[in-house]
Order: sequence, then C-alpha cells, then structure tokens
Amino acid sequence: MRKKMLITCAAFLFILLVMPAVAQGAVHTVKRGETLWSISQQYNTTVTKLAQENGIANVSLIYAGQTLRIPGTTTRHTVRPGETLWLISRHYGINLEALLAHNKELKNPDYIEVGQVIFVPRQGVQAAAVPSRSSAAYSAAELDLFARLVNAEAGGEPYTGQVAVAASVLNRLKDPNYPNTLSAVIYQVTNGCYQYSPVLDGRINIPANDTARRAVQEALNGADPSLGATGFYNPSKTSNQWVRSRPVTTVIGNHVFFK
Repeated sequence: MRKKMLITCAAFLFILLVMPAVAQGAVHTVKRGETLWSISQQYNTTVTKLAQENGIANVSLIYAGQTLRIPGTTTRHTVRPGETLWLISRHYGINLEALLAHNKELKNPDYIEVGQVIFVPRQGVQAAAVPSRSSAAYSAAELDLFARLVNAEAGGEPYTGQVAVAASVLNRLKDPNYPNTLSAVIYQVTNGCYQYSPVLDGRINIPANDTARRAVQEALNGADPSLGATGFYNPSKTSNQWVRSRPVTTVIGNHVFFK
C-alpha cells in the first residue's frame, strides 16, 4: 500500500513538473517546431479556441517567437470613449506592463480606438475603483490653462508622462504646502521663483493640443502615473539642488517626479 502511494505521488509530481503552469492571464511564446495543435495539448485546450483567442486565420501558420494568449486566461474589454490603456489597467487593478504584454499587437500603446478590444489578464477581471477628480470643479478657463501648462511642460514627452505632469499639479491641490486653487498653483511664485518655467518664459500662452487636453482629462479621471508626486524636473535642464534632494517617486521619459 505504501509503495502504491509513493508511486502515485511520484507520478503526480512528474505531471506537475512536465506540464506548463497556466497562470492567470497566461501567454505562450512559440518555440521552433511547435504547432497550434502541440500548444493546445500543452494547455488542455483546442486549436480552434487558440486561433479564435489570437485572431489567427491560418491555423497552419505560426512562427517562432510569436506570443499567443491562452484561452480562458484573459477577458475582453471593449474600449469606451475617453479611455486609455493606463485607465483600463487601473480599472482592472493591474499594472500597465502586464496589460501591454497581453496586447503585443498594439503598434502604438498611446493610441487606442473606441470599440477596440483589449485583452486583460484574468488576475485583473475584478474592476478596481479609481478615485476621480471631476472637471466640473474647474472653469473652462482653468482647464484651458491647465492643458496649456501640460503642453508646455511635457509636449515632447510620452503620453503617460503628460498625464503624470497633470497629476502632479492636481496633487499639489491636496497638499497644504501649496495653494488650493488650480490657477494659483500654476501661477505660484515662491521667493521670486516661478514654480513652472512656462509661466516665466511665456510658453504658457501657447495653445494646447488635443493630446495635452486628453492627458488633463485622464488625470482628472483619477490616473496618476507620477505615483503621488507634487513636482518634476528634467535633470539635464536644472541645477536646482533642492529638487534633486527630494524623494523620487518615478521617472518617465526625461522627467524625474518627486514629492
């Protein structure tokens, strides 16, 4: 009896070792010589389901290095107006990198269309609440000023960096060390120093583009890629030792974000 139990346990361990672990939101990278059929057998699924999950028209044509989503480990999210990948990742409580890993067919992660299907790892199917800061709290003039600031400060930065700049401005509104209105935060001068250089050099007067306006709206909707920062700087453009001494929250593009 004991010998039989040992054999059973050994067989169970063997199965665990040789069979791939299907994690929530699993993906499989195709190896040389593999086919959809051989991959389907590894994950206890079918060729048809694999093809449907990955939009494969010719089931006989896959290539080494191709990434396949495993059926049953992702959920489909249809993009709604105003959504971005960052907001979708926050909505489902997963990080942006994990979302991108399951949507490698996206040519430009900063651009998605209404109605487009985004695949979300199963680990994140329970939607997470994202705090919102309504744009209704601000006048049209303030929102335009806000977008012009983001455009001037981060127009050449990645879209996520523009959202982070906008979020850092909003974070100042919650900090007692800064003014409590949006306009006052943007125009603040401390000890003769402008808090935002575009106010000093006039770039604040350049009209904002649609990307900056979208970044502002995303920050107002609750996105904060700055991770709670109240400021930012470009290391190649400032010698200010005070900002360099502050705790860093994250780095996006050319900007270092700090508290």
